[in-house]
Amino acid sequence: MIAASVGILAGGLSRRMGQDKAFLPIAGQPVILRVLDRVRPLSDDIIIVTNTPHRYPPDNTFRVITDVLPGKGSLGGIYSALTAALHPHCLIVACDMPFLNSSLLEHLIHLAADYDVVVPRTADRLQTTHAVYSTSCLEAIRRQLAHDDLKIRSFFPEVRVRVVEPAEVARFDADFHSFLNMNTPSDWERLQRLATQQGETTG
Repeated sequence: MIAASVGILAGGLSRRMGQDKAFLPIAGQPVILRVLDRVRPLSDDIIIVTNTPHRYPPDNTFRVITDVLPGKGSLGGIYSALTAALHPHCLIVACDMPFLNSSLLEHLIHLAADYDVVVPRTADRLQTTHAVYSTSCLEAIRRQLAHDDLKIRSFFPEVRVRVVEPAEVARFDADFHSFLNMNTPSDWERLQRLATQQGETTG
């Protein structure tokens, strides 16, 4: 596996949730800590990109940065993480994905040596906030942000992309739980129930 940084997108606005979703608990643990637990074995360079850096106490296992270009959504967060990354590739995940699969993430990083973007596809879409990006994407992203095009995949035609199709994803995560996230209170309730069904208990 190549060396890669990890960027966790944790904007902090969470308008639909009504509160900072990074700190909402799943099985008694804030979701951001669940994400950190799953990515720490994968990298010696973990970056949290957030608009609320004051909420993160000093920790020698990750760095906290704010957006280089504020107000540019997830694509701006990816750009910020790539700008700060110590390695040529950066695994990007969202802070509200409590069921990340470390084996799948490791597989994505392994594939990234020969590509600029490695992105999984599920039945409905590309999972662009659960993907690996090369720092060679920075210029294409910068041009796109300058035109205020915030759709992440818009720059993909300019770079080398490896799509990980559903059958390949299923080798590591048959239920595709890796991609479940929390945008609304009902999403949060649903994922809490799923954790209970999987036998997780409140810590």
